[in-house]
Amino acid sequence: MAIERISVIGVPVDICEPQNLEREILALLDKPGTKRIVFLSIWNLLRARHRGDFADCIKSADLILPVSKSIVKGAKFLKKDIPVRYNPFEATIQILSILDSHYKTLYLLGSNKKTLAKTEHNLRDTFPSLRIIGRYVGYYPKSVESDIVSAIYKAQPSLVLVSDGIKEKNCWAYRRREQFSSSMFLYYEDAFGIFSERVKRVSEKTFNKGHEIFVEVAHNPFKIFLIFPFLWYRTVLTWYRLFRK
Repeated sequence: MAIERISVIGVPVDICEPQNLEREILALLDKPGTKRIVFLSIWNLLRARHRGDFADCIKSADLILPVSKSIVKGAKFLKKDIPVRYNPFEATIQILSILDSHYKTLYLLGSNKKTLAKTEHNLRDTFPSLRIIGRYVGYYPKSVESDIVSAIYKAQPSLVLVSDGIKEKNCWAYRRREQFSSSMFLYYEDAFGIFSERVKRVSEKTFNKGHEIFVEVAHNPFKIFLIFPFLWYRTVLTWYRLFRK
């Protein structure tokens, strides 16, 4: 089996070794219907514990890859099998490389016109065998959404890469899952910004130490208040360790 699904304080997390990722991606491509890959942060994990659309979106995803060090530590604290933590940028590159090596197709959704054009140009140079068969900017008016959905449905891309400018984020594909036929969807907010060289990605050293939150706080000081949900996470972990089997 390529992956194992565990639960961290009631939220599913997949254990997928990097060497098994290609097998899993190809297996998802063979499945009918809408498939969704989620990069799970500690903040999204905490949100997914509550009932509602977002929780259903996360818990029903086909592949849930943890990107926060706190999730890995939480699984270890709960004496679960320990998942592999993925750097979302590196994982996106790996997924695109898999699609490129199998001559698959890609649709780009999000950001603004200039960023999207630069992203497409750079992706074509980097992944010459990956055909980009459609694109549409984010921040679009509601009136054009049906045209976007229809275009994706008709094109049937292997992967729809969703980036900034899509208000519903991970939930965009989930809420429209019945309107697509066979595509995978991946939401990564910084994807187009990084690919277009507009956004500087977190260094590998900073990510490996789990210090990317400090970069976020430097850009948005109000994120210092995330300390409170983090402390709540530690409390819930302790409660699960003591009282839940």
